[in-house]
Amino acid sequence: LGYAYATNWASRSAFKNSVEITVYLHHQQGGNGYGRMLYDKLIPLLSAGGFHVAIAAISLPNQASIKLHEYLGFTQVAHFKEIGHKFERWIDVGHWQLIL
Repeated sequence: LGYAYATNWASRSAFKNSVEITVYLHHQQGGNGYGRMLYDKLIPLLSAGGFHVAIAAISLPNQASIKLHEYLGFTQVAHFKEIGHKFERWIDVGHWQLIL
């Protein structure tokens, strides 16, 4: 149905306590609470592991993902115009962060 993971935010040592987190769900599984369930397992593990900040990158527009992240306490901190390319078009990407 889906998976979640965390990876280093940046390779420089100043950012060693920051991670980028992602949830991927099968396209027919959105809206069933699986994203929240995955994050409910992942976020406490990161906090217990000594990480301080979790950052989520969201391809825009994506109201469902924004709603999920803001429900979990993330706040938007950036909006990059046309920074990504997928589905044969340029896309905006927003970053949301959560202080763990």
